Amino acid sequence: MKKNVWFYLIVAMFTCSCTSNKTERVNLILDTDLGPDYDDVGAMAVMHALADSGQVNVLAVMSSNHDEQVLPCVDVLNTYFGRPEIPLGAPKSEGGASLTTWHQKKWTEYLPAHYPHRIQKTSDAKDAVKVYREILSKQPDTSVVICTVGFFTNLRDLLLSGGDEYSPLSGKELVAKKVKRVVSMAASFPQGREFNVYCDTPASQIVIKEWPTEIIFSGFEIGDKILVGKKIIASGLENSPVKDAYALCMAEGDKEGRMSWDLTAVLVAIKGYEPYYTVERGTVIVAEDGSNSWNANPQGKHVRLIEKVPATKMAELLENYMMHQPIKN
Repeated sequence: MKKNVWFYLIVAMFTCSCTSNKTERVNLILDTDLGPDYDDVGAMAVMHALADSGQVNVLAVMSSNHDEQVLPCVDVLNTYFGRPEIPLGAPKSEGGASLTTWHQKKWTEYLPAHYPHRIQKTSDAKDAVKVYREILSKQPDTSVVICTVGFFTNLRDLLLSGGDEYSPLSGKELVAKKVKRVVSMAASFPQGREFNVYCDTPASQIVIKEWPTEIIFSGFEIGDKILVGKKIIASGLENSPVKDAYALCMAEGDKEGRMSWDLTAVLVAIKGYEPYYTVERGTVIVAEDGSNSWNANPQGKHVRLIEKVPATKMAELLENYMMHQPIKN
């Protein structure tokens, strides 16, 4: 029986992803709001799988969420995948959001209670702006990709920062010099009102309007169709915080799997949008109520993803990354 062409495409994409280390590694900073949703856990699993295959160098992980359980959970995942040394940063400015999980089973408490980690609460971490500025100042020009899968709070604070002990440049100047692009899970296309944008609308407006580099948007409609989790829950994996987070949350709903909003952004940040998506250039505009609109323009510095590979095939690819186990030294 002849297999569908998508079968061969997805196998080829995954095989190349796991075996190729000839291309230059992406220098990545992940900015996450982990907690109210658990797709961040899947996104971090994808990131670490690609790090183990030599495709990404994880420079830092930031929390854009003030909630105290965010960075302990991030630390659990970094430690589980053998990278406990990754620098962490937390928002220190007023405003923004502090959101805990809405699940009855508090998985953000379960993971730190059952897995090794170092940091005890989010507020113990260094100011995210300082971590950004220190790391960016040491990197080659236009070499850093920032993937934000949460609120724009930290990026706003970075843009508005002044010169310091790490660099005399303003935040905007430092970003323009050191950052290659941002990939963001945010907004809804062609228009809508999406969670990551409206939770800190003032920050979203500033960053989306004033950020000096390209921003690629994986909109709500992209990850909304890609359901993952059933495969890893049904697996024989033991002592996996990724499996535990999905199992605990999906037991309360999402019987067919959880949406992959954040996973798609991480994938594109590291591997690029081809062959997974086509794109359209334009400009995102954020209104006072946190809703967004889209003006298509070939000269625009914003880019939105448009589905190319069917959602079911993207789910297979992403969940294969989620199944990745830590490399034993």
